[in-house]
Amino acid sequence: MFEKILIANRGDIALRIHRACREMGIKTVAVHSTADSAAMHVRLADESVCIGPPPARDSYLNIPAILSAAMVTGADAVHPGVGFLSENATFAQIVEEHGFKFIGPKPEHIQIMGDKIAAKKAAIKLGIPCVPGSDGPVETAEHAGAVAREIGFPVLIKAAAGGGGRGMKVVYDANELGHAINMAKSEAKAAFGVEAVYIERYLGKPRHVEVQILGDCHGNVVHLGERDCSLQRRHQKILEETPSPALNAAERNKIGAIAVAAMRKSGYQSLGTIEFLYEDGAFHFIEMNTRLQVEHPITEMLTGIDLVREQIQVAYGAPISFTQDSIKFQGHAIECRINAESPANFHPSPGKITEYHAPGGLGVRVDSALYAGYEVPPHYDSLVAKLVVHGSSRNECILRLRRALDEFVIGGIDTIVPLHQELTTAPDFLNGDYDVHWLEKVFLRT
Repeated sequence: MFEKILIANRGDIALRIHRACREMGIKTVAVHSTADSAAMHVRLADESVCIGPPPARDSYLNIPAILSAAMVTGADAVHPGVGFLSENATFAQIVEEHGFKFIGPKPEHIQIMGDKIAAKKAAIKLGIPCVPGSDGPVETAEHAGAVAREIGFPVLIKAAAGGGGRGMKVVYDANELGHAINMAKSEAKAAFGVEAVYIERYLGKPRHVEVQILGDCHGNVVHLGERDCSLQRRHQKILEETPSPALNAAERNKIGAIAVAAMRKSGYQSLGTIEFLYEDGAFHFIEMNTRLQVEHPITEMLTGIDLVREQIQVAYGAPISFTQDSIKFQGHAIECRINAESPANFHPSPGKITEYHAPGGLGVRVDSALYAGYEVPPHYDSLVAKLVVHGSSRNECILRLRRALDEFVIGGIDTIVPLHQELTTAPDFLNGDYDVHWLEKVFLRT
């Protein structure tokens, strides 16, 4: 097994990886910006290396600095965590070329799935159902118009490289196409450095359902069920749950089998998540995330399997430690993303944590790097905690979640805990009757 792993990330995910390493007897190296010198993962790691000033481009995206840290500390492997360089094929390749193990999939899989057009083509070849749309980038309004007439309005213009809603436009008729294409290209270029966009049919009331998969270098691939990530604001997930209230057992087994067969055919190794839009009994491929997901804890709560531990073992060359038939899906789990934002207008709220009390009790887990006295920096993602709750049923899980939210104390900054408290009493949520547009259009009324 690896003796020392460098964690190329920050916040709760860096702490999550450190904890898995510590339980496996593996030493850790925390890299950090000057803004994160007092971060919890830095304080707990066996070694730490400052890699630059607060801007991510000068620290957490600074590949030479990260490699230098790995060299001077004698690390065996690099875990990229979530975000930053976790889906950067060039980084994965450079890590391997310098003699370290990249804890993730092969660079070629990251490369293919990182380009949404290439990913969609690969998905079709692998037998994964896709949303009807263009078979490549659309360059002009005329080209877009031809595709739109074929698949029918409304259509969705999407950036080929990227996500989070940037470079994404909904178009309801041909007169809007030209302007929307130009706007989407401009946004995509600014956000991702690539202006290529493509077109898909716009689905009116879909669910966002993703399947967690794991593959090893011995040809074994399993799925660990699905997660419903439909509660979103501006294409950013707010709350996730598993199993999805929208699926029955037959649909669940069908999409799991499709995901496993596709990943086995592709030779995929490591953790990965295949994301779908689900509407009227049909699944439509969106993208694949070739990394650990923010919402992985609900899968762990449901199955009792440590996904980070498995990811590390698979990267070392070990086979998956369980079989598909041995996985036991028990009960229901929900994750609330706790962001340092105003619940009224979602403006960021960095600052000093004056009080901190995490809820506890049976079936309650909090993944967070916060502590009293910690200064939440303004430079990074606003996610500061994940409240994860498990129950024997969805109803029990929701009741436990309400209790846990009432116990959660984070003083000194604004958080969206009050939003979650309201959300978990909404009739549509309680009935499981929501889609990807519901949170904004019905609950937030934006």
